[in-house]
Amino acid sequence: MPAPKEPDSILPPDGKKFTPGRNTEAASETSRIIARWMDDIIRIPGTNIRIGLDPIIGLFPAVGDILASSVGLVLVIEGLRHRLPVSVLTRMGANVILNNLIGAIPIVGDAFSIWYKSNVRNLALLNRWKSGERTAVRRGSRVFMAVFLTIWAIVFIGWIIGWYFFIKFLISLAP
Repeated sequence: MPAPKEPDSILPPDGKKFTPGRNTEAASETSRIIARWMDDIIRIPGTNIRIGLDPIIGLFPAVGDILASSVGLVLVIEGLRHRLPVSVLTRMGANVILNNLIGAIPIVGDAFSIWYKSNVRNLALLNRWKSGERTAVRRGSRVFMAVFLTIWAIVFIGWIIGWYFFIKFLISLAP
């Protein structure tokens, strides 16, 4: 039985073992290509609006959103390889999840994908981290996650309250 491979020996695109500070050019190029193709590859004629394959792939129900999110996770894996802290990785994951959740809404989700550009956002986080803006990226990620979790808590509480009143209404209809 062959010995199991180390994760770092599998992840790099060039097949070389990854060590922080080495092989970053190929990894960054892969991330840059993914962000460009998924979010910015096509310019709409007569405007400055750029779209990528993400909203186009998202037009295919379920499968398109899953495929686009899977490609977006490559940038999160890149963050893992660069040893980003959990707060920044969580923010990158939240960008992908938010794009996927709202992207699942027909038409509105595709327009959101054109505006939000989760892959470009994640690439910017990765590049800012690599350029030395670590404190700012950490702080911004913590603020983002606090706002994100607060909004989800409000939505969840609203959902529970809505169900409470719905059940109360159904009980009032019973003879």
